[in-house]
Amino acid sequence: MAKSKNCDAKKQSYIYVPSQIINSLSSSSLQSLLVSPKKRNSNKFLFGYNSCRSPRVWLSALFFFGLVGMLRLRWNVDTLVPFSPYPCLQSTQPKPHLGFASSIDEVGKKDDFFIANNNGQPPNYLHSESEFWKQPNGMGYRPCLDFSAEYRRATKAIVKDRRKYLLVVVSGGMNQQRNQIVDAVVIARILGAAFVVPVLQVNVIWGDESEFSDIFDLAHFKRVLADDVRILSSLPSTHIMARPVEENRTPLHVSPQWIRSRYLKRINREGVLLLRGLDSRLSKDLPPDLQKLRCKVAFQALRFAPPVLELGNKLAQRMQGKGPYLALHLRMEKDVWVRTGCLPGLSKEYDNMIHNERRRRPELLTARRNMTYHERKLAGLCPLNAFEVTRLLKALGAPRSAKIYWAGGQPLGGKEALLPLTREFPHFYNKEDLALPGELEPFSNKASIMAAIDYIVSEKSDVFMPSHGGNMGHAIQGHRAYAGHKKYITPNKRHMLPYFLNSSLLEGEFNRIIKELHHESLGQPELRTSKAGRDVTKYPVPECMCNNVHTHSL
Repeated sequence: MAKSKNCDAKKQSYIYVPSQIINSLSSSSLQSLLVSPKKRNSNKFLFGYNSCRSPRVWLSALFFFGLVGMLRLRWNVDTLVPFSPYPCLQSTQPKPHLGFASSIDEVGKKDDFFIANNNGQPPNYLHSESEFWKQPNGMGYRPCLDFSAEYRRATKAIVKDRRKYLLVVVSGGMNQQRNQIVDAVVIARILGAAFVVPVLQVNVIWGDESEFSDIFDLAHFKRVLADDVRILSSLPSTHIMARPVEENRTPLHVSPQWIRSRYLKRINREGVLLLRGLDSRLSKDLPPDLQKLRCKVAFQALRFAPPVLELGNKLAQRMQGKGPYLALHLRMEKDVWVRTGCLPGLSKEYDNMIHNERRRRPELLTARRNMTYHERKLAGLCPLNAFEVTRLLKALGAPRSAKIYWAGGQPLGGKEALLPLTREFPHFYNKEDLALPGELEPFSNKASIMAAIDYIVSEKSDVFMPSHGGNMGHAIQGHRAYAGHKKYITPNKRHMLPYFLNSSLLEGEFNRIIKELHHESLGQPELRTSKAGRDVTKYPVPECMCNNVHTHSL
C-alpha cells in the first residue's frame, strides 16, 4: 500500500492554459498557484483545510481566472494590436495617391476627430502645426490712397483732353503684361494723354491670343480710373488714320522728367504715341501721387474678367472647404531651367536635355553668363526643386496634413518631378484636380487665363510661397501685403542652401536654423524706401498703406 501511494504521489497532471490568459493574471494570482500545497494549507483565511485538498476547487479557481483574463483580452484588444509581431494584424495605411491630389484625406479626417473630441480645440501636439498658419503682425497698416490737391486739380484738365492718345503693346505672360499695363497708365498720366486699352501681343511660347477684355474686367478698369486717366476702348475716328510716333527703345528706369522731355512735344504734334516693351522702363522711384496711382491700377483697377474671377473663386472656395491651405508657385518648367542656367537635378538625362537646349538657343539664358551652375545655385539664383521645397516646408513647421494648391506650368519630368512633395504632403492639388468636368474647357488654350486662375487661388490662400522669384510671386506679394499682410514666405535661398548641403546637421538643429533664417521673411510690413529700386506694387508701405487712424482708409 505504501508503495502504491508513493507511485501515485509521483504522478503529475498538466492542464494547457493559453499564454494570453497567463499574462492577463495578476502576480498575486500566479503566486497563489505556484505556492506549495503545504504552504497553502497553512493559509486558512479564505479556505478550509478540506476544501484546499479538493481538485474541484482548484479547477474552478483556474476556470474563474481564465474567464477574467479572456474578458480583459476582449476589452483591450486594440492596445495589443500595435505590438503584434504579425504585420497582417495591424491596420494598414493607404499609400499616398501618386497623382497631383490625394483621393482620400485620411490625415484631415484624423485631425477632425481629434478636434471634435477636444472641445473644438486641436490637441497639444498640433500646436506646432497651428504655428505654421499663424499670420504675421500687420502693424495696423491699411490701404490709404489720398492723392494731393495738386493731383486732383490736374485731373480735370487731363480727363477733358481730346488731343493726345497713348497706345501700348504689352508682351510676355499674364503677370508680365500686368506690370506693363500699370506703368503704361502712369505714363499716360505723366503725358496728360488718354489711354487706349492695351494690345496684348500674341505669346510666342504659348500661342495665346487673348485680348485685354478676355482677362480683365474692362468696365471696372474704366470706372476705377475715371478720376485719374481717360480710358478708351479704341482710338477715335478722328485719329484712326494718324501715323503714331512709335518708340521701341525706352531706356530702363526713366523718370517722369525724361518721359516729358522725350515724348510730350511729339505726342502734342502727332496726337498718337505708340510704346512697346515697357517692362521695367519706368523708374521705381516716383513722386508719391504717381506711386499711389501705381497701387490703384495694380490692386484695384486690374480686376479679372467676371468668368475668370467666378471660376477662380470657386476653386479657392473648394480649397478653403478642406481647411487652411498653402499655395505654392512652382517654377519647374523646362523653359525656366533653360533661362536660369540651372539644372533640375532629376537625372543625368534631364540635365543633358537642359544643357543641349541651352547650347542650341543661348539667347534664352537670362541669368549671369559668367557663372557656373554651382555658383548660381549657391548665390540663390536657381529655382528650388521639389525636394528642396519639401525640406524647407517641413523645417518651417508645415504639417503633413497641410492642404497644398500648386500653381505653375507642367514641371519638367511630369509627376515624378513632384514625388518628394506628394509623398510628404499627400493632399496636393492644382486647378485640374479641383475643377469639375468641363469647367476649364473654355480656357483650355488660354495660358494667360489659366495663369489668372492660379493667381486668384494663390492670392486667397492662408500661406503663399514661391519656389523662385518672378512676376507672379512679386505681384502676389504686393497684393497680399495690400490685403493686410497675409503670410508670404520668401525662401532665403542664398543663406539656407549651405545648410541643405550639410549632412552632419541633426534634423532638430537644421529646423531651428531654417526658422531663424526666415523669421523676418514671412510677409511682415517692409518699407519700400529701406532699399533702393523696390517696386511699390511689391512693397506698398509707406506710399500706399498707412497705420495712422486719422488717414482715410479705402
